[in-house]
Amino acid sequence: MANTHSRTTSEKLWTTILWTSSVLVLFFLMAPIIAIMPLSFNGGQFLTYPLQGFSFQWYQEFFQSEDWMRSLKNSFIVGIAATMLATTLGTLASLGLVRATFRGKAIIMGILLSPMIVPLVITAVGFYFFFAPLGLTASYTGMILAHTALATPFVVITVSATLQGFDMNLARAGASLGASPTRVFFAIILPLIAPGLASGALFAFATSFDEVVVVLFVAGPEQRTLPREMFSGIRENISPTITAVATILTVLSVFLLSTLEALRRRGERLRGTKG
Repeated sequence: MANTHSRTTSEKLWTTILWTSSVLVLFFLMAPIIAIMPLSFNGGQFLTYPLQGFSFQWYQEFFQSEDWMRSLKNSFIVGIAATMLATTLGTLASLGLVRATFRGKAIIMGILLSPMIVPLVITAVGFYFFFAPLGLTASYTGMILAHTALATPFVVITVSATLQGFDMNLARAGASLGASPTRVFFAIILPLIAPGLASGALFAFATSFDEVVVVLFVAGPEQRTLPREMFSGIRENISPTITAVATILTVLSVFLLSTLEALRRRGERLRGTKG
């Protein structure tokens, strides 16, 4: 009984230490973000504490500014287009890599995932020198293609992970009943891998929407995205409007992460039902 009591006390102590450490680490990571958000409601003209009143003026300035709205529009245009391309290409690549067995498969997977590994500055310089002779710099096409290359690895990883638990006998059964490969994909495979595909698409959109280094090298004045506009604002003139933009992006990130978690749980339920 004494040993049992001792173990219980040790477990309680360890749990307390674990929770305390987790809360402290979480606070350390969140503190910079938490510090910025109240400043977006500051009534003063400077980024200082204590706040000089409560005001929505910086949000109003953001939504009424032609430059900020153009950059927001560009971010959505490039982000949505890159997400669609990355989701399509990443899904096709995942299907081929998971279902097929051939020499050099690991090398191809490494090449597909290389944008996640290679330093972003090197990738951006490579895009610039590759796109410049083709006339794709300072164009939406170049921006979309560059962001597609950066976002595709996230789709490949999530869809490939989902396909690992997919029973290919279901696809073979559909083919044996006379369904074409296209019909098998849309009627059988796609509904079952949809949570992983949607997660990859959300990761791809977040990657494109938040990217700034490649934009510095590839984009022109008309293709300035929201992060690019923020970067310019920090360097040229620090305006409290940036805090409002940062708060909006933080809320958007929380929404995307919450959606990803919901998709992950849905995928687990589907696998549990299947089991």
